[in-house]
Amino acid sequence: MIDGDIRDLLSKICGQTRRNYSASLREHGIHVGQDQALCQLWMEDGITQLELSERLGCEPPTVTNMIKKLEQYELVYRKRGEDDRRTSRVYLSEKGKAMQQPVEQIWREQQAKLLDGISPEERMLMRRLMKQMLENIT
Repeated sequence: MIDGDIRDLLSKICGQTRRNYSASLREHGIHVGQDQALCQLWMEDGITQLELSERLGCEPPTVTNMIKKLEQYELVYRKRGEDDRRTSRVYLSEKGKAMQQPVEQIWREQQAKLLDGISPEERMLMRRLMKQMLENIT
């Protein structure tokens, strides 16, 4: 059944891609998901934990735990908001800023590996189909 094959292939692609990213990110001392939090901070440093949670599509307690780990790795630090002392803003440390280039390199390498042998036209079609699939399920 073709629909079952597609579901199975998507599952295998997602799982293997996650394993590949995980192995590469571990070489830099971070885990899958933490790179996405750092990415949000590379785009806008000093956002609140709630904003980070919303941008990542994660529950606030999950983001709190992630930030704690990133603090332990000395990649980020938290600071109470000056305008609202109840909020906590997350900032990149110099070490966190320095992670941008190696992490983005991992993303490029993993994507190149994933798309190897697929023509630009096929990539465009695949992108369109994947966007439609995402729209279908959200």
